[in-house]
Amino acid sequence: MTRPLLLIGLLAGAAALAWLLQGQLTGPETLRAQLAAIGDLRRDHPRAVALGFCLAYVAVTALSLPVAVWLTLAGGALFGFWQGLAIVSVASALGATLAFLAARYLLRDWVRVRLGARVQAVEAGLRRDGAFYLFSLRLIPVVPFFAVNLLMGLGPMRVRTFYAVSQLGMLPATAVYVNAGTQLAALDSLSDIASPALLASFAALALFPWIARAGLALWRQRAITARWTRPKRFDRNLVVIGAGAAGLVSAYVAAAARARVTLVEAKAMGGDCLNTGCVPSKALIRSARLAHQMRHAGDWGLTDTPPAIPFARVIARVDRIIADIAHHDGIARYRGLGVEVLQGQARLVDPWTVQVTAPEGGVQRLTTRAVILATGARPVLPPLPGLDLVDPLTSETLWDLLRDRAEAPRRLVVLGGGAIGCEMAQAFARLGSRVTQIEAAPRLLAREDPEVSALVRDALQGDGVRVLTGNGAVRCGRDDEKWIEVEGTGRIPFDEILVAVGRRARLTGLGLEDLGIPTESSLDTNAYLQTRFPHILAAGDVAGPWQLTHAAAHQAGIATANALLGGLWRLKATGQAMPQVIFTDPELARIGLSETEARDQGVPHEVTRFDLAGLDRARTEGAARGMVKVLTPPGKDRILGVTIVAENAGEMIAPFVLAMRHGLGLSKILGTIHAYPTWSEAAKATAGAWRRAHVSPRALDLAARVHRWRRG
Repeated sequence: MTRPLLLIGLLAGAAALAWLLQGQLTGPETLRAQLAAIGDLRRDHPRAVALGFCLAYVAVTALSLPVAVWLTLAGGALFGFWQGLAIVSVASALGATLAFLAARYLLRDWVRVRLGARVQAVEAGLRRDGAFYLFSLRLIPVVPFFAVNLLMGLGPMRVRTFYAVSQLGMLPATAVYVNAGTQLAALDSLSDIASPALLASFAALALFPWIARAGLALWRQRAITARWTRPKRFDRNLVVIGAGAAGLVSAYVAAAARARVTLVEAKAMGGDCLNTGCVPSKALIRSARLAHQMRHAGDWGLTDTPPAIPFARVIARVDRIIADIAHHDGIARYRGLGVEVLQGQARLVDPWTVQVTAPEGGVQRLTTRAVILATGARPVLPPLPGLDLVDPLTSETLWDLLRDRAEAPRRLVVLGGGAIGCEMAQAFARLGSRVTQIEAAPRLLAREDPEVSALVRDALQGDGVRVLTGNGAVRCGRDDEKWIEVEGTGRIPFDEILVAVGRRARLTGLGLEDLGIPTESSLDTNAYLQTRFPHILAAGDVAGPWQLTHAAAHQAGIATANALLGGLWRLKATGQAMPQVIFTDPELARIGLSETEARDQGVPHEVTRFDLAGLDRARTEGAARGMVKVLTPPGKDRILGVTIVAENAGEMIAPFVLAMRHGLGLSKILGTIHAYPTWSEAAKATAGAWRRAHVSPRALDLAARVHRWRRG
């Protein structure tokens, strides 16, 4: 019973104080009028007025009323700089602590609902930096002080820590505002507004957040690196560790900016994408698609022809494509661009020194102003009993096995129902393997909408893939042959097993643990891709949240700019919609929210759908299965997300990516001329479907009446 009564009392007090202050402290004109009246009273009762002002300030802060700024100015105007600073500083910290306690014991649920996403952001900051995060929020008011007071009450921070950090952190900003108040009080006429002292006070108000941010960043960096000795000069501007998609772009951008950059790679240039990922898999998928088209040539008016599949030649083609592209990612090209390329294992000895151990054993140490970690990710092997007995393959080791084979694996098990699992299951089935795909989740591609997962499953089963979902693998073993046991199905014999259950950031052996950088998962970076050391950045799979080549390249450009500019200017890597494509047949492309995600997150939306059966180009290609699905806010054409299932979905998503990146709605797409007949017309057709659904019946009725009238 005590808590409801206290809550009612607080609300009543806030309402009463807000009513009393209504119109009293809402602007500089009324502020001066009140100051004149209070000034007379202060001369007669200085201590009582000081105490009353302090208590009023405590109450305003505790109740989170939006007049604290004017009270701070009034403190300077009434009491002068030093006395005003002392009163306001103590009162603001006391009031903040009372708000902190109210949030902790009385308003927890209300605060979480009222402040929404800010709760998660602040909690993440506290987990990362503790009390230092509170200090930074006090010093640089990115989040309003009242919100900080309430949000901190939701966490485990001790009361005295909160008070001490708040007292210290708010002091500089309080001093700036109190000083501005003293200058405002000295105004005798409008001409005094241009006085140097007042202009300087206004300039201090404007510049303080920038100065505080720079000072805080410098202080934080020195505090983090205090145990190491920073070199007086550096050998290089940038060292990039890893020569995959992110590392290559980082080195290219740095060299183009005429920085001295070193690129270190322990294995093959081009990373996973070139050697074991995107390039070989898409080359294999293309051969598999052609084999499928030959079997179904009758769909195009030709004769069905079962293909002969000389598997060694298929893999030779894959290797030839890798070699062709490797030229662009090779050591010679990058050295020609001005990049120093070193082969070897890199390790951070301290925040500015990278030790490179060459394959033959030589050791070299490089000092650098900045480091970009771009070491990619590696496949995960689950803790499945007996898995080590059956020689599991991953997306990395698969290709070496295939180079030694004259035919595709006769019986292949694919463990995992994500993008890699679905792509490889379909490709090998089309190349002649008997494929069984096992996914413990209720459906394939669990992150996508159910209807999308169903379309992909139907396509795989149409190619002969045996899809088992909803029952996980129990164990593996080897008797006369290899086998895997699945819940509800029993043992399934196989010749090879491809494990595709996920990938984990490659962070071991880099010396990050010795620097206090956690390596349990992808690196914890801020919006600028900086780790806890601002000059050590990450891009690509090690930074997350995406494991996509184009995401890695995008992040690399931002990380390089932030690394080279050294805190003078920074680019954010967040807030951009990221397209992703799964290269099954039909392909699946998506950007932004799916319908399932929007529903789960409570995002108001409506769905506009266009079936490819209505697209002329799809009909001429014999590929009219699939659809385009666009999410928009109710009644608006702003795009929240797009999902496309189509033969060329990866190409068709591009207009929507452009639209979302630049804030263009469906009306802009509808008003753009598209060539006929093309796949891109699907975007315009979808926009047209949205427009037809939002035509006002009253407007149509009015138009009909006007046309009737004009006919006479």
